[in-house]
Amino acid sequence: MRIGILSYHFPPEPAFIPGSLAEELARRGHEVRVLTGFPDYPGGHVYPGWRQRWRHLTRSERLTVRRVPRYAGGDASPAARMAGYLSFAGSAALVGRRYLADVDVLYVFQLPATTFATAGLLRLLGRVPTVLHVQDLWTGEGAAGEEGQGRVATTMRRVLRAADAVAVTAPSMRDLVLADGVAGERVHTVLNWTDERIFQPVRPGRTAWELVRRDARCVVMHAGTIGVRQGLETAVRAAAALDDRMDLVLVGSGAQERRVRGLAAELGAGNVRFLERRSPTDMPELYAAADYQLVALRDLPELHGTVPSKVQSALACAAPLVASAGGDTAALVERARAGLSCPPEDWAALADRFWLATTIPPPARAEMGRRGRETYLREMSLRAGVDRIETLLTHVAATAGRPDRAR
Repeated sequence: MRIGILSYHFPPEPAFIPGSLAEELARRGHEVRVLTGFPDYPGGHVYPGWRQRWRHLTRSERLTVRRVPRYAGGDASPAARMAGYLSFAGSAALVGRRYLADVDVLYVFQLPATTFATAGLLRLLGRVPTVLHVQDLWTGEGAAGEEGQGRVATTMRRVLRAADAVAVTAPSMRDLVLADGVAGERVHTVLNWTDERIFQPVRPGRTAWELVRRDARCVVMHAGTIGVRQGLETAVRAAAALDDRMDLVLVGSGAQERRVRGLAAELGAGNVRFLERRSPTDMPELYAAADYQLVALRDLPELHGTVPSKVQSALACAAPLVASAGGDTAALVERARAGLSCPPEDWAALADRFWLATTIPPPARAEMGRRGRETYLREMSLRAGVDRIETLLTHVAATAGRPDRAR
């Protein structure tokens, strides 16, 4: 098939889902055309060595990537994000009508940032069969004020209803999509995968060991964003209650880092330590040096249908988990028997899980990790995910024009 891919982010940005999908579909013999922007994530500035321009095209044997300009002001404000969304939509519309005119099917890596571009392209391209791979339905972080949030949400609902198939990244997200009026037979669960070239079981080197551990005590690590969604104040309070039994190591940064550091200092939690953000290539060794990986999400309805990418990364590395989360994340950990879970935003319950984690002997922890990796390989791997996406693309390309597919 001739497959078009629309994605706001694409490698060399850390966008391994659309990047690895494009490479794998091309490897399987499809002609793949990617429409994306110039790399600027996460800093909001175009990467060194890159210059935004209209005629930027790279080709390999079966893969073509066309990049279009978008606003990249380095400002993380909601207004700046909305400017990025709208400018990308305008650029994609100008280029996409011709660039994607003869594709057999369009795949959209659907973030709120891609919403306006998707709506515009669907109008311009007419009846091109479309598969949306929805990553996030929570639009509050990406728009300027209530009016901006409303525009994103309204446009996203319209796009969801227009798509021939919708892939969602967690079972509970399916319920949210159905609530937006999408027919059930069009909605399919396709769990995300991780970068398997990086995330696999390893032994920790001396540097990683010394960064993570101070002594023989149990170490629980949280690696990733320290932001509003994670609610890591809960983890700090839980760890502070067990300062003689375990260490909590927070690797990364984010908008709530100062607040979380302040709480640790206020509680005198000497067993809570902070490490600056590390390269993804460093993370498997850091995972291996810790005893558990913490997955924390706040108790918000829109997060119950979310499985953070760190879940796949940890499972692929055979790292056992402690999940302070509800919905699909907790259900996945429990079903895989890959760790421990407790309700979100309940520091006493999390302290109990931390205490239990310290009592589990190393062989049993390793068995949790082994079960988690088996679950990843069976349900979340690159091969499993691309198989499901390719099946959806083939199906909608073959059936989208039939009378029984009419909207």
